Amino acid sequence: MQNTDRYVVGIDLGGTKIAAALFNADGEILNRERMETAGLRTAKEVVQRMEDMIHSVSKGYPISGVGLASPGMVNSRDGIVLQGTNLPEWSNVPLKQWMGEALGVDVEVVNDANAAAWGEYIRGAGAGSGNMVYVTFSTGIGAGIVLDGKLLLGANSFAGELGHNIVEPDGPACICGNNGCWEMYASGTAIREAALELMESRQSMIRELAEASGEAVSARHVFEAHKQADPVAIQVVDRAVHYMALGLANAIHTFNPDRIVIGGGVSKAGDQLFPALRAKTDKLVMKAYQGTYEIVPAGLRDDVGLIGAAALFHA
Repeated sequence: MQNTDRYVVGIDLGGTKIAAALFNADGEILNRERMETAGLRTAKEVVQRMEDMIHSVSKGYPISGVGLASPGMVNSRDGIVLQGTNLPEWSNVPLKQWMGEALGVDVEVVNDANAAAWGEYIRGAGAGSGNMVYVTFSTGIGAGIVLDGKLLLGANSFAGELGHNIVEPDGPACICGNNGCWEMYASGTAIREAALELMESRQSMIRELAEASGEAVSARHVFEAHKQADPVAIQVVDRAVHYMALGLANAIHTFNPDRIVIGGGVSKAGDQLFPALRAKTDKLVMKAYQGTYEIVPAGLRDDVGLIGAAALFHA
């Protein structure tokens, strides 16, 4: 994107909202919009809403491309969303074809985790690395891989589903149909479930903190209690760190990254998480890998999907 007259629109499509933004050649946001998806009844209506937002945010600027981050399984080579989410009819949707024909520009489509990975690599905490693994620890675990400066897609654009690597074959059932997937042990949901299980037989301030905030127990309350040396919270966090590090060690042995970028709600624990995670990961990797990588928090926050989608046109 050396041409300063080149503008790109990035779209971050979620289950409940659509965010769109116009970017200039330097990756700066010039204009943005956000809309809810409530009331949309068909895939065509969702696509029409995105097209309307593109026309609105571009404000007459000559756009050269549209990058789109979609939840679910995505065939990025053909620009088709294969597997739906809670959006209406959101399966086998040929986004690249439909939107490309309507807008007259190139449209690139990736799943949201890959968009976030690419955004962090181009504009965020992964900038300057050669080989990067991005992992988001939130409701589940999302991941994206950049090898030798290129987003790793795989034969069917499904590469990087690290959350469904099996870490305990006899573990609990996962929504994917297998047992003992990484996200069943290291996601924000897993942290909450582990805390709830322990609190069936033990007292903990985790519940008090949740009740005081008027919310259901979450990983955030676990880390708040951990900060106050609550024994249950300490046990839950230690267990989570062990499994987070186990998955990261597997990724390090597989991809040999020089940087691992950690995002998602769990990463907001900051210094309560990262020193322990670095130390545990270092213990689990083979000796030759020690000192070859760094583990850093993500840098782009809520705009990561938008930025990553637009950065698909980065050159």
